[in-house]
Amino acid sequence: MSDPKKKYRSKFFRVAVEGDTTDGRVIERGWIQQMAGSYNPSLYGARINLEHIRGILPDSPFKPYGDVVAVKAEEVDIDGKKKLALFAQLEPTDALVSMVNNDKQKIYTSIEVSPNFAKTGGAYLVGLAVTDSPASLGTEKLSFAAKHPEAKLFDDRKLNAENVFTASCESSIELEEFTADGADATGKLLSGIAGLLDRFTGKANPPPAPVTPPAPEGAADAQAFAGLAEVLTGIRDGIKANGEQFAALRKDLDESRAEFSALEKKLSSTASTTQAFRPVVNGQTDKTALTDC
Repeated sequence: MSDPKKKYRSKFFRVAVEGDTTDGRVIERGWIQQMAGSYNPSLYGARINLEHIRGILPDSPFKPYGDVVAVKAEEVDIDGKKKLALFAQLEPTDALVSMVNNDKQKIYTSIEVSPNFAKTGGAYLVGLAVTDSPASLGTEKLSFAAKHPEAKLFDDRKLNAENVFTASCESSIELEEFTADGADATGKLLSGIAGLLDRFTGKANPPPAPVTPPAPEGAADAQAFAGLAEVLTGIRDGIKANGEQFAALRKDLDESRAEFSALEKKLSSTASTTQAFRPVVNGQTDKTALTDC
């Protein structure tokens, strides 16, 4: 069986800090608390894109490059002052992994915040962009956009005109390979079942390496393993019973085959009682019998 495709997630890294300027507004402490407390990818997942531009074609350079899987809020010390910061964990695509790790591109991040998400009155993280230069989404450019709304520099990139972009900041995106907890647990369970089956079937196993016995897990775990062993014993007994039934059927079939062969041999040496007698021979065309033998 081939190895499953490798997947990566980033370590949590800072993407926003309270007080950071955006397009004429300041990130409020409450926004960060609300984003950290309400973010749920199953409800609405923030996707990763380039420069906050959302392409619609799967082969576009502006296609999605992964997802934000989790966020959290933590206090940080900046210039001797405690501030609340938002940290994000990403699950990037292979393209973004290569872009960041190999090409050293798109190392700055900027988030898109909806201050009144779905009219709930709470802030929510709706997107995260990666960029090459802090100037492309920097404080000065965002401030210019706020002072000159007629320019509409970023309106076409926002999910909603009321959303705000944070000024991009350099981020340390450290990626690490991960295995889904469910798949890992399933693998361990299957391995354990295989070991029990080997014991029941007498399959030889190499001697295990010396290990320190684990601490007892409690009566519940012992009961669970006892139940599993009982199920596997039933499977073994069922297989054994099926084998015995098959052997009996095989014996009956062999006996029937022998009886059929004997009957076939006897019939082949017995004269047929259905063969017609030879008709009377006529020597003339007038059908007068000359002989009667």
